Amino acid sequence: MRGLIPDSFIDELLARVDIVDVIERRVPLKKAGREWTACCPFHNERSPSFYVSPAKQFFHCFGCGVHGSAIKFLMDYDRLEFPDAIEELAQTVGLTVPREGGREAAPREDKTDLYALLDAAAGWYEGELPRNSDAQAYCKKRGLDAETIKRFRLGWAPAGYDGVMKSLGNTPRRLELLNEAGMIASNEKGSKYDRFRERLMFPILDRRGRVIAFGGRVLSAEQSPKYLNSPETPLFHKGRELFALWQVKQANQNLLRILVVEGYMDVIALHQAGLPIAVATLGTATTPEHTEVLFRAAADVVFCFDGDRAGRAAAWKALESALPRLRDGRQAYFLFLPDGEDPDSLVRKEGKDGFEKRIKEAMPLSDYFFNELSHDVDMASLDGRARLAERARPLIGKLPDGAFRDLMAQELEKRSGARAMLQADPATQRAVQRPTTVQRSLVRSAISLLLAQPGLADQVETPYRFLRLDKPGVELLAELLDLARSRPGINPAMLVEHFAERPEYPSLQKLMAALSVGEPESQSVEFFDALARMEDQAITQRRDALTAKSREGALDSAEKAELRELLAARVRPPAASA
Repeated sequence: MRGLIPDSFIDELLARVDIVDVIERRVPLKKAGREWTACCPFHNERSPSFYVSPAKQFFHCFGCGVHGSAIKFLMDYDRLEFPDAIEELAQTVGLTVPREGGREAAPREDKTDLYALLDAAAGWYEGELPRNSDAQAYCKKRGLDAETIKRFRLGWAPAGYDGVMKSLGNTPRRLELLNEAGMIASNEKGSKYDRFRERLMFPILDRRGRVIAFGGRVLSAEQSPKYLNSPETPLFHKGRELFALWQVKQANQNLLRILVVEGYMDVIALHQAGLPIAVATLGTATTPEHTEVLFRAAADVVFCFDGDRAGRAAAWKALESALPRLRDGRQAYFLFLPDGEDPDSLVRKEGKDGFEKRIKEAMPLSDYFFNELSHDVDMASLDGRARLAERARPLIGKLPDGAFRDLMAQELEKRSGARAMLQADPATQRAVQRPTTVQRSLVRSAISLLLAQPGLADQVETPYRFLRLDKPGVELLAELLDLARSRPGINPAMLVEHFAERPEYPSLQKLMAALSVGEPESQSVEFFDALARMEDQAITQRRDALTAKSREGALDSAEKAELRELLAARVRPPAASA
C-alpha cells in the first residue's frame, strides 16, 4: 500500500530514477531501437519478449503480460511491498522518503520502530563483546580480526535472563516490540526472559542492510543447541533470507558467482580470507525462495556441502530447488569437501587461492545429477537404464524450457537409450497471457496517445468540448489531461502511478503497455484528430437525442435553439493550438 507517502514525492522519485538503470542492475538488457529488451525475468522463454521503454519509463512483457513502472518492477522482482520499493529507489538517488502527518501518523504496516529496536539490540550486543573475556578468546581462536568483527557486527549475549529487556525494554511498547521481534520468550508460567544468553551473536540483515533477526552460537560443546536463530517474525522468514547476502553485495559491484555454505563461521572465514562471495542458509535446507534470490544475485551459484551422507542429502535438496530456476544463462555447481573439513578449516589450510581453485573445479549440476541418479543402478543392464530414465524424466521436466533442458534430455537419451518424452512441470509454467488486440475506441486511442506523450495536454483547449460525449472513459481522459497540465514535465510512468490505488489502474497500465505506432509528430496528429472526432460524436449524439425528443413535442425553447444550432453545425477542425 502507498501508506502516507505524498504523491508529489513519488512524482519526484520517478522523475529522478531511470527505469533502464533500475532493471539493468538486475536483468541484462540489449538495445533494440528506442527500447531495451531481454528475456523476461518473470517467466521462462527462449526469445526476448520483455521490453523497457526509456521514453515511457515503463516495462512490458508481451509473453506473460507483466508491466509497470520502476516501482512495480522492484515490487515484483525483489518481492518488496510498495513502501519498501519506494525506500529502495529513493536510496539509489539520495532522497529521504517523507511521511505525511509526521511519525505519529505512520500506517500500521510501517515497521520503522521494529527495525530501530533490532538495530539497537545489535548495537547492545556489539558493546557487550569486548566486556567478555571468553567471547574475546573465542574470536581470537577462530582468527577473527577487528575489521571482520566490525563488518559483520558480531556481538555477545551475556548470561542472565533480562539483559536485553532491561537495556531496551524500558517501556511497555518497547517490550511489545522485543516480543514481536523474537528477542524475548516466555516460560510455561508466562514469565518473560531473553531468548539469547551466553552466545556469540550474528546479526542477520535484509537486502537493504537492516537488522531483521539474529543467530547465536554457544562457545562450549557442552551447551546446546549449538546454534539458535530468531523465530519467524513479521520481518524474518528464514526460508527466504540468506546470511551475509548484504555484505556480499556491498563487496561486489558485479557479482558473477555466489557460494552457498552451511555455517555463519564458514561465511565469515571466507570473507576474511578474501572471498566475499559466501552466504549461508539459516538453519534450514535450501528452499526454492533461496535459489531464486541466489540466481537473481549471480548467474553462477556454487553449493558447498560436506561430503558425508547429510551433506549429500542437503545437496540433493538444493538441486531440486534449483531445477525450476535454471533458465538459460544460469548455472549451478556442487562442491563437496573432504571428510572432517569445512570451509572455515580448509580456507585456513589452503588460503584464498587453494579454496578458489576448489570453487573453479566444482561439479556442474548436470554431472552431479546423473552421477547421483545412477550410482546404485546397473547401467550395463536394460532394467538399470530404464530405472535411470524413470528417475530422471520428471526431474528434467522441472527445468524451464530452453537449451539446458534440451541438452539434459539428450544426455538422458545417450545414457539410458530411452527417449526423454518430457512433459513440462505445471509448477514451473507461469500462466502466459498472450497479447490481445485492444479495442481501439476513440477514447482509448486518445488516452493511450496521451500516456505516450503527456506533454500534449498543454495544447488542448479548455473547457474540453469532448466532455459532452456520453461514452466510457471520457471523464478519465479529462482527469488525465488536468493532471498532466498541472504537473509540467510529468512522464508517462508518473502519470499512471497517480491511479495506483484506483480501479482504473490496471486498464491504464494495459493502455500504457500497448505499442504506440509512429513518430511523436504523427502521434500528436492522431491524438488531436481523436479529440476532434470525439467532439463530432458528442454533437451527433446530442443532436440525435434532441431530435428524438422533438418528435414527442417535449422540447423547451432552450432545447429548440440548441437543436437548431446543432443541425447547422459542421465538422470542426482538430481542437489543438499551434
